[in-house]
Amino acid sequence: EERQKWLVALGSAKACLMDRRMKKEKEYIENMETLKNKMSELKTYCDCLIQHANKMSESAAAGTLYAEEKIDAKSLLKSTCKAFLKTLEECMLMANATFASELFEPSPAESPPVAPVKPMKAQHHASSSHSKAERHLELNNNHEHGPGIEVVKCQERIPVKDDDEQADKLESNNVETINDTYYEDAESRRTSEDSSSMPEERLPSGSLQLAAEMQDSVMLQEQEEEEEEELETFFSLMSHRFCDIRLEEDNFIPTEYFLESCYAIVPVLDKLGPTVFAPVKMDFVGNIKKINQKYITDKEKFTTLQKIVLDDVERHLAHIRNSATEALLWLKRGLKFLKEFLEEVKNGEMNIQEALNNAYGRTLRQYHGWVVRGVFALALRASPTYENFIAALTVNEGDEQKASFYRTMQRDLGIYLPAMENLLVILDDFYDQYNLESEEVV
Repeated sequence: EERQKWLVALGSAKACLMDRRMKKEKEYIENMETLKNKMSELKTYCDCLIQHANKMSESAAAGTLYAEEKIDAKSLLKSTCKAFLKTLEECMLMANATFASELFEPSPAESPPVAPVKPMKAQHHASSSHSKAERHLELNNNHEHGPGIEVVKCQERIPVKDDDEQADKLESNNVETINDTYYEDAESRRTSEDSSSMPEERLPSGSLQLAAEMQDSVMLQEQEEEEEEELETFFSLMSHRFCDIRLEEDNFIPTEYFLESCYAIVPVLDKLGPTVFAPVKMDFVGNIKKINQKYITDKEKFTTLQKIVLDDVERHLAHIRNSATEALLWLKRGLKFLKEFLEEVKNGEMNIQEALNNAYGRTLRQYHGWVVRGVFALALRASPTYENFIAALTVNEGDEQKASFYRTMQRDLGIYLPAMENLLVILDDFYDQYNLESEEVV
């Protein structure tokens, strides 16, 4: 009867669990459908914004836009922007509600672990040192107490006859001889072991001191091994790095290796959020492609970035929209933003949202209008935690839990960021020399 009750309770629990899972799956599907509709609505508003902006730009250029029409167009554009931002925020909230619950909900008890739990290296050495210490304790205890106990047992087993004093004396002499021989052998063995395993001067409780010293020695050795262990990070394994670029004469920057290094840093944006930072990534990659299109037209001629810009200057294309010169201008601004963000992390800022906001305020914000600033502010809300971002920069799972990983990260960023800054300074000076900087707001 008790067993039947348990079976009924188990069946009820399983049924509740299945109902709960089915309900969650249904809610997830409904949320995905709603999110798709919102994204379609967002695309419509975006197309309307582009259409209104192009229409106003064409009318203003042709001089056919009157005052009343300006007011109506401005009002229409403003209302469309508000609807666009409102829909974008709804999409963000819906995406967070849909995916955050899946990511942060604890797994049920019967579900398998996400990743295998690996035993820590420190625990392995500590256990082995403890076993060695126990073996020494047992050995010393046997030396100190073993012979005495054995001798007592031998004495208890020796028959004593009152009527035969000569036999009694003989047996007693034999026991004493065995006892003395046993003590001498044990003392010699203990002396030889002590001389090889521990110092001559020790406390009376020598075995306890020996165990403590051995444990401290193993822990110190393990700590030294961890400090000497060379870990790999995202920045140390990049296919192309700015710190590996070799400048040509007059500090001219090689085009191909520079563009490859720019491509190599793009995954940092993915680690910040592949969805919310998708517009930033698209703009960043788009500028790289525009420069590359100019480069592949004549690779022998455009071997450096400066040669590409000088060609645009000679042909009066430097200030033309979508030119290679303009693309390089926005590319170096995006690189400054990434450099400032990584500098914040290197200097100890553990709030990723704050680090991104500080970097944006010092670099891109002055060139963005209120619409783009609003989009970026929404993207900041979905930025990852410091722990998740650092874990994304590891090469091997679990490296972020090691103290040496942060020292390695500091070392790699200490090499990578100064080289990156040096290249940006060279480009800034070159653009200032030919008056190619622009204060235009987009």
